[in-house]
Parts: sequence; structure tokens; C-alpha cells
Amino acid sequence: MLTLEGEKIYLRALEPEDLDFVHELENTEDFWEVSATQVPYSRFMIKKYLENAHRDIYDYRQLRLVICNRQHKAIGLIDIFDLEPKDRRAAIGILISETTDRGKGYGAESLSLICNYCFKHLALHQVYANITDGNLASVNLFEKRGFRKVGVKKEWNFLNGSFKDEILYQLVNNV
Repeated sequence: MLTLEGEKIYLRALEPEDLDFVHELENTEDFWEVSATQVPYSRFMIKKYLENAHRDIYDYRQLRLVICNRQHKAIGLIDIFDLEPKDRRAAIGILISETTDRGKGYGAESLSLICNYCFKHLALHQVYANITDGNLASVNLFEKRGFRKVGVKKEWNFLNGSFKDEILYQLVNNV
């Protein structure tokens, strides 16, 4: 699908072979802040999740895709979630797994591809992201793609012993 293919990366559906990759990401505590997770996931639970990953986005209200580099190595995940077809909006989340793969434009290209997919194929009017205050890499990534800060949820998340604000970023398709 050309919509999900860029110069440096491409996005693809989850496969059963992604079990180890997804299991590792879901159980890396450093990522729990961005995924709102507090507990580890078993291999069994990830396997069951992968078995249902083929379900229709309108039925499941989410879609997770694997970000792959041109050497076909999985380097991250990008999610469309909280899909609201009536209101034509959805949330987006992205994670590049290795620090060595960050800062190379993979995230920016992935975000552009997924936004184009949302607007072209899902006919969404808007997409949004919730970013913890202080996550400058994510703020820069989303602002670079044209997302605008539209609100702040004060003391929204309790992380590492203190409350942190969560910033709401939004991109509206004006086409």
C-alpha cells in the first residue's frame, strides 16, 4: 500500500512473528509512561492480542502498525486508537524502540504516513495526541508535522511520585 510507504520506512500490519518485538516493547518500563501501562504483559496475552490484530478498525476502534526500516527491521510501533467514526477523529501514538533509531526522521515520516492514511482512507476530520509535559522529542515531532497545542490537562498523570500535565495536540484536515 503506497499510502503506508515512505522513503526511509514503511508501515505494515502486525504479524505473528512480531510476538517477541511487541512483548519486549510492552514490557520495557521506560515506555510505560507513554503507553499508560503499569503492569507487564505475558507472552500469552501478546499472542492473543496478535491473533486479534486483524480485526476491522471500525470494530476494534484501533489499528497498530509496525514501523520498519528499508532493511525490513521492525524499529517501532504506531497506533491509531480511540477511533470515533461519527465524529471522524482518532488519537495517534508512536514509539521508536531503540535510541539509535531516534533522530533519523523515522518518527516524522511514520507520523506523516499515518496522518495521510487517516485523512485519505479513514476520512477522518482530525487526529490528536496526548503528550506528557516535558516529552520534548514528542512535542517537536508532532509540532513539526503541523499539530497544534490546543489544551493542557493539569496534573493529569501521576508518574514517578508526582503529577504531570498532559498536553493535547490536534491536527485538523482542512481539505
